[in-house]
Amino acid sequence: MWDNHQSLDLVANWLFALAAVMAIYLISYWVIHLPAFPLQEMNIRGSNGDGRLGHVTREQIDGVVRSEEMGNFLTVDLEATRKAFDKLPWVSAVSVRRIWPRGLEVTLEEHVALARWGSDALVSTHGEIFNAASDERLPVFEGPPESSGEMVRQYDVFNKLLAPLELSIGHMSLSPRRAWRVHLNSGLVLELGREQVEARLARFVLLHDRSVAQLNQRLSYVDLRYPGGFAAR
Repeated sequence: MWDNHQSLDLVANWLFALAAVMAIYLISYWVIHLPAFPLQEMNIRGSNGDGRLGHVTREQIDGVVRSEEMGNFLTVDLEATRKAFDKLPWVSAVSVRRIWPRGLEVTLEEHVALARWGSDALVSTHGEIFNAASDERLPVFEGPPESSGEMVRQYDVFNKLLAPLELSIGHMSLSPRRAWRVHLNSGLVLELGREQVEARLARFVLLHDRSVAQLNQRLSYVDLRYPGGFAAR
């Protein structure tokens, strides 16, 4: 082999290439970890127009920063940072980007709570169920977890139908058999059933002033599942 000049040249070239790669790696590692690239600033902002955060607190943000090994400007793991902020209760989406020369910009999109999901969680305007604390007065939804998006859509439709009567929904449920029941803030319960629920509710609103409003008694329950009318008590 040592008399084979071609083989020696090949081995020499390979060794030179390996040495060059190692040198580039070591130099790059040294440059990246120089104290000249410290991460000095992290700008946390909301995704709305003014950049303010409504629910995420300064203490929660500080907790994320303290718990993560950020590294310097060049070594910080943007995906790990994004995932860390994404774990905060009110956060629905996160974007992270470097701001040259020494900062990060973290943009947090917060959930907008529409209702309570049972007694343990909240549901957003996009139909996402999430765990967070809220003191807001919100309607309550109950149904199969996979129905949260559908319930958000129906809540909007039902409220629009009830608007002429100036009635609002305090509690809404969807049974495993897909039957709808609506509790109004006035105390009245509307049984809508599984079929033609919007048409049934629209019929109730249309006939309300000519029927329910004429009674001298306060109604507690109306069953709208009849084909040509409804029953009340």
